[in-house]
Amino acid sequence: MILRRSLLASLLLALAACTTTPRQPAPVEPETTPGHPALPDTDKPDDVTPPIDRPRTVISSALRPSSFAKLPGWSADRHSEAWSAFLSSCSILTRRPDWRKPCDAAKRIDGSDDTAVRNFFETNFTPYQVNNTDGTQTGTVTGYYEPLLRGARKRGGVYQTPLHRAPDDLLTIDFTSIYPDLKGQNLRGKLAGKKVVAYPGRAELMRTNALAGKEIVWVDDAIEAFFLQVQGSGRVQLPHGEVIRIAYADQNGQPYKSIGRYLIDKGELTMDQASMQGIKAWVAANPSRQEELLNANPRYIFFREEAISDPNVGPKGAMGLPLTPQRSIAVDPAYIPLGAPVFLATTQPGSKTLLQRLVMAQDTGSAIKNPVRADFFWGFGAQAGEIAGRMKQRGSMWVLLPK
Repeated sequence: MILRRSLLASLLLALAACTTTPRQPAPVEPETTPGHPALPDTDKPDDVTPPIDRPRTVISSALRPSSFAKLPGWSADRHSEAWSAFLSSCSILTRRPDWRKPCDAAKRIDGSDDTAVRNFFETNFTPYQVNNTDGTQTGTVTGYYEPLLRGARKRGGVYQTPLHRAPDDLLTIDFTSIYPDLKGQNLRGKLAGKKVVAYPGRAELMRTNALAGKEIVWVDDAIEAFFLQVQGSGRVQLPHGEVIRIAYADQNGQPYKSIGRYLIDKGELTMDQASMQGIKAWVAANPSRQEELLNANPRYIFFREEAISDPNVGPKGAMGLPLTPQRSIAVDPAYIPLGAPVFLATTQPGSKTLLQRLVMAQDTGSAIKNPVRADFFWGFGAQAGEIAGRMKQRGSMWVLLPK
């Protein structure tokens, strides 16, 4: 085991980064930034494998048995609004033995009936309050969304910022086949002769034009492109009206660095100002320093193009399932089982108005770490982005697991 850990440590130093899930958020970029609040820290999906054909769900030490009576606002929620998201989770979770019974029972429930849905959860599930390792029960709740950018297939005019596919020389090293206990600890790099070295950071990739020929589209705003990388996915409207989805495909393995934090450390913005909106305003006032700011984050996200058959269906999260606006969240899967219902008790962005509702843990993010930590998916478009960019609240969480 010592030799195994030494090998892993050496590879970590050589490649500079280790990732376990997708995304990055916080108020600093909103550190939604995967990601969010100040801005989502998200670069959504990392290397999370859907919980398929596995044993019973493991209840982590962060989860303590509770009761529905202790969930603030539980009875007041419109549980039917979370039903479709729950059924989506069941399409995967039903492969676990402990989820088969509740997922089968769900087929007999009128999902439009709030009372019936609430009774279903109370009958089939036990709530577990999520606790941090220090025993506290509150944590940070940020927000993320699916943005809309304007772009074109060819570079020209205002369309000067590329969104790239994953390069052919990007390697992902998976330790699982050799060391099963290191599952999920994948490293990224490339070959240099007979050696595996770290994949270049954003500044070098841009300076050397190393990704030439891998452009999916060219967009009209470099800052919006950066925040698309933070969110992990988005849509691009082409000149003739067609809208495509740009989904997370991979990343260069470099550590995520918050550009909001960079501006704070430089004395350019205060913590309260370092939201997505505040960062955009700073760039507008300091256009000559745009590249300096973007290069402060060495991580670079690669995308893939997806057709949009139904504009009302959200982007896919870490489980490979479409996210449901205001009913899906990103969590740390080390503590909260992917797909599980979660009751979230927090407040609306920038206010004391309560936000207490049933949501589904269907996504992850590279900045979504710790037990009581959630990234709240607000949906698609500018309005969702306005709300998500301001979200960095305190909240509590309860995971609902089958009885």
